[in-house]
Amino acid sequence: MLQAKKNPFLAALGERVRALRARRGMTRKALALAADVSERHLANLEYGTGNASILVLLQVAGALQCALGELVSDVTSSSTEWLLIRELLEQRDEATLQRVRVTISGMLGAGSAHAGPSSRVALLGLRGAGKSTLGQMLADDLGFPFVELSREIEKFAGCSVAEIQALYGINAYRRYERRALEEIIQIYPEAVVAVPGGLVSDAGTFNQLLAHCSTVWLQADPEDHMRRVLAQGDLRPMAASEEAMADLKRILVGRAAFYSKAQLRVDTSAQPLESTFRELRQVVRLLLELPN
Repeated sequence: MLQAKKNPFLAALGERVRALRARRGMTRKALALAADVSERHLANLEYGTGNASILVLLQVAGALQCALGELVSDVTSSSTEWLLIRELLEQRDEATLQRVRVTISGMLGAGSAHAGPSSRVALLGLRGAGKSTLGQMLADDLGFPFVELSREIEKFAGCSVAEIQALYGINAYRRYERRALEEIIQIYPEAVVAVPGGLVSDAGTFNQLLAHCSTVWLQADPEDHMRRVLAQGDLRPMAASEEAMADLKRILVGRAAFYSKAQLRVDTSAQPLESTFRELRQVVRLLLELPN
């Protein structure tokens, strides 16, 4: 029996849901729980075989922290000005788009297109990339405070990150994350900041980070991410290691385009810790125009 051809709209909708879920680092089970829909229903939606009701799509959009229009269409078709701006930007290369973004950021007061490198050094990457270990070493070397954004979020909320997400949900966590970053920007003119891996999934918070911090992507192989997380004492991935590794790879693919916006990139899988730190120290001091 021949399989029925997928409706192009439903197939594209499912692709957008999968891409947004990967960007936010959510498993299908977690998204189904947050959206209050069955995992099977969500799977059908993602594969383009389920014709979800508008109410289900609203629930999924809410859980993914995006407008319904971003799920079902392109937000840049929502107004005349959006259409005119989009036409100007279409077919431009990444370097041109980045210059436009930085200029707009300066115009809107979110940063300056002409400012030099910030002495707030933010380390990006998934958990297990080495942000805490290398961040503390770099802070000690530079004589800067070392700040873990996740700890600042917990201070705001008065409970752990896991409790914030369990009690109040991912949207509340993102609000705490934005507030904690804004406070760090106000308090610390110089610092090394370890940034939670999922921060890049909130475009507004990520824009703040890019505008006010010098950024370094600590990049690692998926196997190293997993090994380091297990070494930290988190045994949860072992319960379904193949599925956990597949999820990890999808998250890396979904976030790579955002992490790559960092000014610097250091591969923490390529060499031992001390050699990796020497490379990190060298590139950061060069960026900040500090003596080596």
